[in-house]
Amino acid sequence: MVINLGKGNSLLNQFIAELRDVEIQKDAMRFRKNLERIGQIFAYEISKKLEYENKEVVTPLGSTEMSMLKNYPVLASIIRAGLPFHHGLLNFFDKSDNAFISAYRKYYKDGNFEVHVQYVSKPLLEGKDLILIDPMLATGISMALTYRELTGEEKPRHTHLISIIASLEGVNYIKRNFSSSEVTLWVGAIDDELTAQAYIVPGLGDAGDLAYGSKI
Repeated sequence: MVINLGKGNSLLNQFIAELRDVEIQKDAMRFRKNLERIGQIFAYEISKKLEYENKEVVTPLGSTEMSMLKNYPVLASIIRAGLPFHHGLLNFFDKSDNAFISAYRKYYKDGNFEVHVQYVSKPLLEGKDLILIDPMLATGISMALTYRELTGEEKPRHTHLISIIASLEGVNYIKRNFSSSEVTLWVGAIDDELTAQAYIVPGLGDAGDLAYGSKI
């Protein structure tokens, strides 16, 4: 149920390396562009797992049958860092319906935190392929909670959870809480360490801040 695209040699690793690089991170536009380009790579790879059907295509000189995507997946993004990543997937799945979720960590004085979902905007998901987007998978709690909030009583045909960088703990959390028939987890890299504050090490820092500026 876990597909690590970073295991092979490809430009994906170049783009992830630039996301991590503290010098290149100073250029917010490049950071956003790399998120978008990585989204396009994920879209292409996920497209191989979707359903297709043969359709006739008429050319100026005749006609031919082509294997075409049967149904476009619904793209769902956890804002705000997910937005440029989402746009990359939307460049390829250009006819997809879209969903957006606002989720945040509420920290307490003892260092613990809870994940809260504030806002959900979505189309119908019953029987559809769902792609749930979050650039960083730390504990896995946000991803799991967002999935439950999104789907409710609806049952997608299959869900693809995608993160550029995941912690090993987050990957294991998803594996414990979902079945392979229910979801596939796609990642670009898996880092071993997760701090007490749930930051991935070496990770890349706060993706939202790097893309759109620091928050208070």
